[in-house]
Amino acid sequence: MQAAKANEATKAAEVQRIQGLIQSLTGEVARTRTAAEQAAGAFYTAQQEYFDASIRADTLQSQADAEARNATDAANKAGRIAAQLYRDGGDTTSLELFFSGSAATADDLLSRLGVMDKLLERNQTVYAAALTARDAAQSLTDQAVVARDERDRLRRVAEQKMLESQQAADAAQVALDTQSLYLGQLQAQLAALEDTTARTVADYQAGVEAARIAEEQRLAAVRAEAERLAASGGGGGAVVSSGWARPTSGHRTSGFGPRSSRCGNGYCSTSYHYGVDLSGGCGAGIYAAAAGIVVYAGYNGGYGNYIKIDHGGGIGTGYAHIRPGGFYVGYGQRVNAGDLIGSEGNTGNAFGCNLHFEAYANGSPIDPTAFLASRGISI
Repeated sequence: MQAAKANEATKAAEVQRIQGLIQSLTGEVARTRTAAEQAAGAFYTAQQEYFDASIRADTLQSQADAEARNATDAANKAGRIAAQLYRDGGDTTSLELFFSGSAATADDLLSRLGVMDKLLERNQTVYAAALTARDAAQSLTDQAVVARDERDRLRRVAEQKMLESQQAADAAQVALDTQSLYLGQLQAQLAALEDTTARTVADYQAGVEAARIAEEQRLAAVRAEAERLAASGGGGGAVVSSGWARPTSGHRTSGFGPRSSRCGNGYCSTSYHYGVDLSGGCGAGIYAAAAGIVVYAGYNGGYGNYIKIDHGGGIGTGYAHIRPGGFYVGYGQRVNAGDLIGSEGNTGNAFGCNLHFEAYANGSPIDPTAFLASRGISI
């Protein structure tokens, strides 16, 4: 009797231990997933703030340059008018001739005086415009300096948030992998102890192997479908002589720059588009535009599932709205131009399956259409 009670106590203790482990695994997955989602949201917000600041700095500098040109043009015009005034009456000989009796009639004299008056008035107006343009150019230049400083600060913030988001995503994946490795086994052990099923640990291990094979087959099918869609869509992944490749097949549905905000699916698009949207169809292949290192692969707020590649020399590319389970590369991986890195989806703020493709110069977004065109790629 005592032995039976001891066995029951041991069994109960083991059940409690296993239940605790299961709760710990499940809790860690939930905790790290929440942390990853929060970090991804912070990264997205910081990235958009940096992009906004970059465009503002560039716009202010362009305006400053335009005003500086206006100031130069106005100053040159004032100089030409002053030269004309000097030629018409700026030296003693000319003035004597101007006012002498040989200067024809009084009407002629008044007419000449009127012309000089107009020239003087016009010169004062042009000179005032030159001063205004000069002051405006200086003011805009000062604003551009401040804007660049803010842009650089926000870039550092965005880079830090990207690192934190990648670390959080990696931690969430480790927790999920750990759960996948041990949860079923613990549940099978618990079920055997509680006599609620005849399933054994060996049965569980066989099931895990079957699930692994099924997942490999699913991924292979997804890749094959992506390749098929790309082949039928035209041009995705083909590398040209410049060493660059079209990032996906399909047509462009939205370009780079200012646009009207569009609402739907519970959100509104931004009024400035920092990339181009290419629609090759749900599951269409996404390809590395050039060789480089994957510096981010994970969720990114409104971008959904997102990959960023550093190509060196200050050049980078970004790929957003990747479908769930559509990552074919990971953080830190080296890729070649035309490598299949993902497949199109509508994760994040998207109105349908597409690739939101971005190009970066020293971290700042640039027009991908013109950028790729200079490398022999039409999108």
